[in-house]
Order: sequence, then C-alpha cells, then structure tokens
Amino acid sequence: MRHGNFDSDQQNTYNWRVLRHLWPFLRESRRRVVLALLCLLLAKGAVITIPFLLKHLVDALDTGGGQLSLLALMGLVLAYGGARFSNVFFGELRDTIFGRVTERAMRRVGLQVFRHVHALDLDFHLNRRTGGLARDIERGTTGISFLMRFFVFNIAPTLFEIAVVAVILLTGYGLSFAAITLLSVFVYGLFSLRATEWRTQFVREMNEADSASNTRAVDSLMNFETVKYFTNEEFEAQRYDEELARWELARRRNRLSLFGLNGGQALIIAVAQTAMIGLAANGVRNGEMTLGDFILINQFMIQLFLPLGFLGFVFREIKGSLANIEKMFELLAIRPGVVDEPGATTLSVTRGDIRFTEVSFAYTAERPILESVSFSVAPGEKVAVVGPSGAGKSTLVKLLFRFYDPTSGSIAIDGQDIHSVTQASLRRAIGIVPQDTVLFNDSLFENVRYGKPEASDQEVEQAIRLAHLDTFIASLPDGRDTLVGERGLKLSGGEKQRVAIARTLLKRPPILVFDEATSSLDSKSERAILAALREIATDHTSLVIAHRLSTIIDADRILVLQDGQVVEQGRHRELLEQNGHYAELWQAQQKQRDAQDHPH
Repeated sequence: MRHGNFDSDQQNTYNWRVLRHLWPFLRESRRRVVLALLCLLLAKGAVITIPFLLKHLVDALDTGGGQLSLLALMGLVLAYGGARFSNVFFGELRDTIFGRVTERAMRRVGLQVFRHVHALDLDFHLNRRTGGLARDIERGTTGISFLMRFFVFNIAPTLFEIAVVAVILLTGYGLSFAAITLLSVFVYGLFSLRATEWRTQFVREMNEADSASNTRAVDSLMNFETVKYFTNEEFEAQRYDEELARWELARRRNRLSLFGLNGGQALIIAVAQTAMIGLAANGVRNGEMTLGDFILINQFMIQLFLPLGFLGFVFREIKGSLANIEKMFELLAIRPGVVDEPGATTLSVTRGDIRFTEVSFAYTAERPILESVSFSVAPGEKVAVVGPSGAGKSTLVKLLFRFYDPTSGSIAIDGQDIHSVTQASLRRAIGIVPQDTVLFNDSLFENVRYGKPEASDQEVEQAIRLAHLDTFIASLPDGRDTLVGERGLKLSGGEKQRVAIARTLLKRPPILVFDEATSSLDSKSERAILAALREIATDHTSLVIAHRLSTIIDADRILVLQDGQVVEQGRHRELLEQNGHYAELWQAQQKQRDAQDHPH
C-alpha cells in the first residue's frame, strides 16, 4: 500500500474509480434521482425566467406605466415573486428528495469499508493505526456524500445554465455579450482547474497530518496507564504537539493557497461583469437598448456568476473530497492474505478430531517459526503444547483459526482441510480462552453475551453460573449491568478470564483452545480458573498452549515445541522419565516456584 503524494495518472485512476463506485447507488435510487432532476429543471427554469420578468417590469415602469394595466403590472410582480419562490422551493425539494440517496450511500459505503477492514488478515491489524484509520474512513464517507450531491446537481446544471445564457445573449444582444460570457467562463474554469490541482497537495498534506495527530492521541490515551507508570505525560504531550505543528503548517499552506485561488476567481468575475455592464450602459446611452435590457443583462451576469463562483467552490471541494476518498479506496484496494477458496464448504464437526500434517510457517522468509510440525488431537482428548518463549506455540493457534495459512503442510478437522472450508464455519466450531481477554466498553452481561449474540438472557445467566462468575457479579453495586471500562480495565485478570470462560461456555463449540489462559494470574486465581477450565473441557477436544507446566500435568498428551519442531511428546510422567527438554523446563519452573515460596 502506497502513501504520500500520487502522480496525476494515479489520481485520475482514483477519480474514475470513485465515479464507478457512485453509479450503483444512483441506479438503485433512480426514481428519487429522476424526481430530484425534475425539481432541478423547474428551479433552473424559474431562475432563467426572473431576468425577463424584471426587464418587462422595468420597461413598463420606465415608460410611466401608462401602457400597462394595473392587472398586468400586478401579474408581472406576482410572476416575479412566484419565480423567486419556485427557485428556492424546488431547490429545497430537490435536496430533500436526494438527501435519502446520499444518506443511503454513506451508510452502504461505511458498512462496506467496516466489513472489509474486518475481513483483512491479522497482519494488517497488527500494523494498523486505529485513530488515523477511523479518521480516513470518516472523511471518505463524507466525501462520497459530497460528490454524489454536487456532481449531479451543481456541475451539469451550472454548465447548462451558462449555455442557455450565452444563447440568449447571442440571439438578443449580439456576439460581444456572448463572447465576453464564454471567454470569462473559460478563463475562470481554466484558472480554477489549474489552481485547484496545485492546491490538492496541501489538502492531502493536511489530511495526513490530521490522521497522524489523531493516531498519536488515540494511541497515547489507550495506553494511559503506561504513560502514568513512567511519568511520561510531558513526553507524550511533546510528541502530540509535534504532530499538531505539522497539521498547523499544512493548514496554513492550505489557507494561503485558498486565498490565492479565491482572489484570482474574484478578479476574473469582476473584470467580466465590468465589461458586460459597460457594454450594456453604452447600449442604453446610444438608444440601442432599453433600461429593462440593462437590468436583464446585469441580472443574468449576477445569476451566472453566483453559480459559477459556487462551481469554483464545488470544484475545490470535489478535489478535496477525492483527496479524502483516496485513503479509503487504498483501504478497499488491500486484499486479505487469507480468503475463502472458491466453492468453500461449511465445516461439519461430528467428532472434533484435529490433525496437523507437516505444517511449516514463517512470518517472513528470514524467520521460520514452524518446521514440519505433525501431531493430532483425538476426539475428546486434551493435548497441551509447551516450550520456551518464541518456540511457535501461539502460532499453532493462529494457524488453527486460519488467521494465517501455513507455508506448507495442512491442518484438518474431522478429515476436512481447513483451507477448503469457510473461515466463518471454522471459527464457529472453535472456542478460545485467550491469554489476554479484551472486553468491550459495555456491561459485564453483554460482554458475556458476545460469545453468542443471539443468546437469550437465560442462556447468558446459565453460562455465568457455569463459569462461577455469579458470586462476583452479585457483589457488584450495579450487578450484571456493571460497565467494565475500555478494554475491560475495571476488572482484574482473573475476572476477565472468567468472562472469557463464560463466553466460550455460551458459544458451546466442539473444539476448545486455551492459549496460556492462566499465565498472568496469581496462584489462587489460577487454581479457580483451572478448575473451571477442566469442567468446561469435559467431552470436548482441547488444545492447551501452556506456559506454566503445573497447569497441564493432567493432559492426555503433552507436545514439547523447540525451535519450531516437536522434539518430545507423551504424558507428564513419561516426559519426566525421558529427562529431556520437558524435564529441564519442569525443573527450572520448580526452582523458580521454590524461590518464590521461600525467598531469602
């Protein structure tokens, strides 16, 4: 994925992609679009009628009004008022009708990006910038709405109005007036185009600085405990201010470039209007034109340059919106590394047999993690994987969940290669109690329900009881409605683990995975959690990633992973008798425990 400045070819590619992306939303709501366009034509018809009504009114009054009856005079006045009202009314009606189209488009695009981000692989999420990503998506969806409205209702109608006015001036008042109109529009458009292209780089710089500062703020606030531990509040403030300084500089450049653009556009409009009014005034003086003609030409110039001035604003905003949408389309262009195979089937788990066959994996070619790992977990069996840090234990879990695909080899559940089944059905069949349980900033009860969102309150309460979480909940002032805080910071490690167990119990999957589920707990909490884990693992196929060997001595089989390979396997007592890697790990942990129990 590329960041930074884009060359013009790439920008044009993105521009066309945006237009192609908008078309389905317009086609889906074509009735509303047609109605909105009809309102637009009525509004434009009214606005073009106004100068003619003014001309006839002024000419009638200029001759003393004697040639015109009171009824006809009042008719002209009322027609003028009706045209003014019709212009505003049909314009507002157009916006109201089309508003539904833009709102639906924003919703659809927002949902599409949200789903796409969730579909991306773990590698993307490990490297993402949460704050900047959220800001890019927000600006992108807003930009889509702006483009839909103004492409349809401002650019084409304004060009249509310019053409009609030029024809009226050419046929009614001669080539000079039409030539000044078309020349001024051409110069204005060319200047706006070139200047806005030049300005887009400053808009992009400003957006990047804005995303960077937002990322810095979110990252710092999410890790506020670490900031407090190291008294680094001022350090964080300085880093945030550095990003804000970049944003301030980008904003200043953007503002100065906007001043140059607005000033140039205002000069072009003033010169054109002065030339037209001068010609018209001379025509009236020479008796070639009436005072009404002078008013008509003046009114047409005002009406023409108002939308033209707005067209400049629209063009600037469209370029800005395209710059905003670029980031979102970059995001949509990222393809996940792990995808369902064409014709992938739904995983059917009848027994819960897991089989790793010659599985090798590397995050990068220079750093192999697993090398030809083969083992199986029989239905209902509890198999533990142990080994030193970095041996590849947690990678086995990521491969089983298919967050990554093996470099070589295969993984099968009940004889079905997980590569050939849908990711959704695979993950529904596996429950996990992770090392670090992350909770949502919601009630404790709803965090348990997350294991099965469609579960009834009774099912959630049963899972809470089975996880022995009910006593803790009863002790809280707000009970099950207690808010757990962002990422569950209001709960202890043991309490969060019980929530994770309750979630898994609610999900009721045939296969259970415990990824160092007690590594961060004290001895008392560990014993309680282990008892709960043993209870829920009954009659389930279980894969346990263990750091503390004391937690898996009851396992049916223990695999010892060393440098990405299975070097030993067997029951706890058998492995101790072999006096190999497992025995070394066991003795080292026993010495560590003795040292903690009997400090000097």
